[in-house]
Amino acid sequence: MSSSDRKRRVNEAVRQVLSDAVPTLKDPRIGFVTVTGVQVTTDLKQAKVWVSVLGTENERKRTLDRLEAAHGVLQARVARELGLRRTPVLAFEYDQSVERGVRLTKMIDELAPEGADDGEDG
Repeated sequence: MSSSDRKRRVNEAVRQVLSDAVPTLKDPRIGFVTVTGVQVTTDLKQAKVWVSVLGTENERKRTLDRLEAAHGVLQARVARELGLRRTPVLAFEYDQSVERGVRLTKMIDELAPEGADDGEDG
């Protein structure tokens, strides 16, 4: 097994644990969060956790701040569930790809000619 395969499996395993763990956090200031991806460094010392947050910009910032504050609890859960020799330090980043996708879809819909999606020819 190559190291890139192992890294991919670790990334996905950490993402899955965090996806399950974030909704169980007791902090009401954490909004609706989806863990969209994880990128662990090769030495497993750090992990960038990409999240999508539903809400306004202020709600997103508040949620990211609260996730950073809870990183120790989340890191402990990753350590417990995955049993890695070294547990990466988690850093949370806002994933703009979902927001960008919605914006692009809206632009495409606005540019599409009327009736273009009715499936009829001619």
